[in-house]
Amino acid sequence: MKLLLKPYKEQVKEWPQEGHHIMAQYDDEKVIVYQSYRPAIGNFAYRNQFFGGPFKLTRMTWIKPNFLWMMYRNGWGTKEGQEIVLAIHLKREAFERYLSKAVYSNYQEDIYKTKEAWQEAVKSSEIRLQWDPDHDPYGAKVDRRAIQIGIRNQEIVSYAKDDILEIEDISAYVNEQYQHVLANRLDDLILPSEAPYIPKDIEVVKRLRIMTL
Repeated sequence: MKLLLKPYKEQVKEWPQEGHHIMAQYDDEKVIVYQSYRPAIGNFAYRNQFFGGPFKLTRMTWIKPNFLWMMYRNGWGTKEGQEIVLAIHLKREAFERYLSKAVYSNYQEDIYKTKEAWQEAVKSSEIRLQWDPDHDPYGAKVDRRAIQIGIRNQEIVSYAKDDILEIEDISAYVNEQYQHVLANRLDDLILPSEAPYIPKDIEVVKRLRIMTL
């Protein structure tokens, strides 16, 4: 596994406690995002290093750069249909493109002049954006907000193959760490190392209400 790991107890001291933050593992080349699928889709993606086979290009797919948000959503890989947990090494320029094209899933009065204008933007958008409460390892909400990004239409075609550098199956690692959570051993919990991600375009930072430190 190529993810950089760090003890949870060390990281949580460094993470911002509130506000809108894109928590992620990234470098100059890539941003790690997570998805969970049933075995037919997840295994195909890992073995072939792209999304195909039973993966449907006609449906919106959601990516999450925040590991603990993904664990809340998929129950640490225990929910039916989400057993295969993938860490997707996404080209950083693709991630930046998604953010620049993202349209909020809910109406933002200060961004869209009218509700009708927002509805039209949603209808024509290829990228959707949601801010949700982040969660701790046990699934409890925290004050910090976590981002998830929905991809569809032509962008999902690019995402499925061209935008991806590598796909890792981290299901076994997820199960291993979940045992520490179940046993209330957070001192032993080792998670992907994450830090706030700031988009390059300052206008995107403002529109997405990302807090800068």
